[in-house]
Amino acid sequence: MAGRAGITVLSGARVVLPTGTVYGGRVIVEGSTIAGSAPDGVPSLDLTGHWVVPGFVDMHNHGGGGASFTSGTPEDVLKGVRTHREHGTTTLVASTVTGDLDVLARRAALLAELVQQGDLAGVHFEGPFISACRKGAHSEDLLRDPDPAEVRKLMDAAHGTAKMFTLATELPGGIDSVRLLAEHGVIAAVGHTDATYEQTVEAIEAGATVATHLFNAMPALGHRSPGPIAALLEDERVTVELINDGTHLHPAALELAFHHAGPARVALITDAMDAAGFGDGTYLLGPLAVEVKEGVARLAEGGSIAGSTLTLDTAFKRAVTIDKLPVEAVVQSISANPARLLGVYDKVGSLEPGKDADLVVLDSDFSLVGVMRKGEWVIDPQLG
Repeated sequence: MAGRAGITVLSGARVVLPTGTVYGGRVIVEGSTIAGSAPDGVPSLDLTGHWVVPGFVDMHNHGGGGASFTSGTPEDVLKGVRTHREHGTTTLVASTVTGDLDVLARRAALLAELVQQGDLAGVHFEGPFISACRKGAHSEDLLRDPDPAEVRKLMDAAHGTAKMFTLATELPGGIDSVRLLAEHGVIAAVGHTDATYEQTVEAIEAGATVATHLFNAMPALGHRSPGPIAALLEDERVTVELINDGTHLHPAALELAFHHAGPARVALITDAMDAAGFGDGTYLLGPLAVEVKEGVARLAEGGSIAGSTLTLDTAFKRAVTIDKLPVEAVVQSISANPARLLGVYDKVGSLEPGKDADLVVLDSDFSLVGVMRKGEWVIDPQLG
């Protein structure tokens, strides 16, 4: 409900703030931002019985709505962005998959234009600098060692919009590439890796700060050879990505990560491919065919899990209702933490005066009923 001078007041909900949950709270929106107060007499939208939380921030996403961020026109990319916005993701980084270096450079330039327009929050290069034995749904023929010069080429192609590179840092050139990225303020993420514990520690010391979809596409935790998982969980400088779709992780693995890293070091992501919000069928992830059945995406050849069909509203609801995590911890991991990592916490990631009016309205069962981005309803809770 819009009041005088473009002011919207949401009242009566449980509002999750950085300091905790306010019961029967108010959120005041003036124009595109959150305001600290409203004039007397402005009507309000009664959201009693609902939750209001910050808009979700997805730092690892390959597409949705039948559209892939790795191919197609800008309009195709925007279709995927809109699909995820309708599921609460108001800030989104577009992730690529392994491809020819020149093709990736051209794709980065296209995505960079959408970042500059404000539709995307940045570009994440997942591949080609990853391990062949942990490649997952990446084309082995196109993999390469992480040469810093080639990393720099992709950074330059993104025109300052590159936010993250996923690297198998144990490969030749891996540590030097981590240092290069750290020097330029780009996240170096350890993922699709066959690294040992010791090699992972070396990468963290060089500047790696994120674990790409922890547990997936890396050696399992071992009691004699702990591998990368132990190193990534134990270091306070590292944020761990988790895909909470019930397929990529057993609930016990999710609980283990939250217990050891704590809510301040978890980022819930989708790793979504174009089937997210679209349905079962046959798709392409880069050059590879993917079959989606009952919402699970697998390579048509070999059967490896190929991203997800997850949306963050589902990840949120599952985290609270199935994993029994505190709402405040889930909000931190799905909004604040990724916003900080991406360097945009001054604008998004929490409900505070002066920030963008990006928010999600959930009912008492934690189902999404409303989404606002920059003060405009994407889904109006009054209309359903």
